[in-house]
Amino acid sequence: MKRLIPFIFLLSSPVYADLSHSITTSTQLTVNGAYTDSSRIGSTYAVSGSNIKVATDAHFGKLTAGTATTAATLDVGSYDQNVVGSAFSFSETWTQGDATAAIGAGVDVTSGVVADMPAYGEVLTMSGGVAGNLAGTALSSGIVTVVAGGAGTSAIGSVVTNLTIK
Repeated sequence: MKRLIPFIFLLSSPVYADLSHSITTSTQLTVNGAYTDSSRIGSTYAVSGSNIKVATDAHFGKLTAGTATTAATLDVGSYDQNVVGSAFSFSETWTQGDATAAIGAGVDVTSGVVADMPAYGEVLTMSGGVAGNLAGTALSSGIVTVVAGGAGTSAIGSVVTNLTIK
């Protein structure tokens, strides 16, 4: 029986396997840009109430037209109680609109920092990133290094290893 054992291995079929292996290393470095988003607001006026009347030789408040570079303004009104001694309510709101800035005026950015911005009613500003020491390396050996930068930067390093056996 001992003599037959080597021959049994010769009769068996071989085993095959597909094998694949990959290593991917990468770095991603980002420096944010500066931006400003501003919206000019218009002038508004609203009045409401009950038992109120316009005073003699007067008017309710009204907007007067602005110019090409200025916003509309308020011409205030004059009011009286309609029936003296009776209950009354009165509400008046006024929002001064923004003047129109000249083209190219209002925003200065130096080295990624917003130095000044437009004086509008709605403004969203983000200073840009400063690269500073921002750096990254990805070696074929799978070693990844990243070095932090200044404000508004990000550094991402990754190593992905895939092993597939079929």
